[in-house]
Amino acid sequence: MSLNRIEQMLFDYLQRHAEERHFWQAKVHELMQKTENDFAAATALADGLRMYYEERCRVVPLFHEVSAREGLRRISLRNLAEHLMRIWGPIRPANRSKRIESE
Repeated sequence: MSLNRIEQMLFDYLQRHAEERHFWQAKVHELMQKTENDFAAATALADGLRMYYEERCRVVPLFHEVSAREGLRRISLRNLAEHLMRIWGPIRPANRSKRIESE
């Protein structure tokens, strides 16, 4: 999975800050349990990560420097959302009915 520069910076930040990481791990589980549709869960997670990034830009010096230099332009956080769902989300069984239909 290839993350853009902002996604990688945010992921590294979460890896270094256990409290923040635990919050997002719980958020991933919650979103994935609320919906069986991974697309909707990834969209909601990406939106949440976007708001989180904007909030962190006000208080974390590294994020503030980047946002001051580049502005808070709309950056896709979809790859990060999908990556977090893969590494932190619950394992979902394959949908057997879809597999049978395709055979």
